[in-house]
Amino acid sequence: MKKILIPTDFSEQAYNATKAASVIAKKLKAEIILLHVLDLPQQGSDSINKGTPATEVMFFKNAAEDKLKELAHDPIFNGLTVSSSLILDRTSLGVTKSAENNKVNLIVMGSHGVSGPKEYFVGSNTEKVVRNSNIPVLVIKDAVDSFNIDNFIFASDFSDGMVEPFKKALSFSRSMECKLHLLMVNTPNNFKPTHVAEEIVNNFLDSITEQDFDLSTYNDMTIEKGIINFSKKHGADLIGIATHGRTGLAHFFNGSISEDLVNHSATSVITFKID
Repeated sequence: MKKILIPTDFSEQAYNATKAASVIAKKLKAEIILLHVLDLPQQGSDSINKGTPATEVMFFKNAAEDKLKELAHDPIFNGLTVSSSLILDRTSLGVTKSAENNKVNLIVMGSHGVSGPKEYFVGSNTEKVVRNSNIPVLVIKDAVDSFNIDNFIFASDFSDGMVEPFKKALSFSRSMECKLHLLMVNTPNNFKPTHVAEEIVNNFLDSITEQDFDLSTYNDMTIEKGIINFSKKHGADLIGIATHGRTGLAHFFNGSISEDLVNHSATSVITFKID
């Protein structure tokens, strides 16, 4: 892992993510890229032609550049290589495009989540990045003093499509030197006896790694509730999950467990896109 992108709006949640990312970067000797997306009225660079005066655009741009410069010199980055970037775009699109253009290995974002009608019709920028990013996204959900990952839970149904996300989760756990625990959630509509779940996971792992993992099956009413409740019970430091990246009507009607976790889990979440 060589490059970590930290999108920031200079909020408390964004700074929590910044502190966590700095800990990871020092552990992995990675470069930090700070990003601020100037999401102006009427969206991005078109705003100048749709009523936002150029002087107002320059005011916000200069203010943001000053804040980026100040953040880049924060003592939390001592010993790290830090660069910064400011672009005009829609926030979520700007983040995903910058991540791909800079060939980063990880995006680290803060989130306080959204709920109610806003969750369904607007959503958070972090949720939109999780939905669209091909690069792993680590979502920090709380204040960070010393970001340590000891207990990393990867939740999955361990079907064939989960091979690549699992490999990415395994690589991340090894680089962070943390324990990886596997979780399969049983729901009333898709219940599997323990011996069946173990057989599925063992078959899944046989072609990937010889490493042994602890596996838990947990019963709950929904997969999301099962992951959250199991993680609370076992003191998880981080939840890992694959995301389908559904958009449009498919997302509206089917939703996404990963996005629901980003909104509702008090534990930090890292997502891995299904290829």
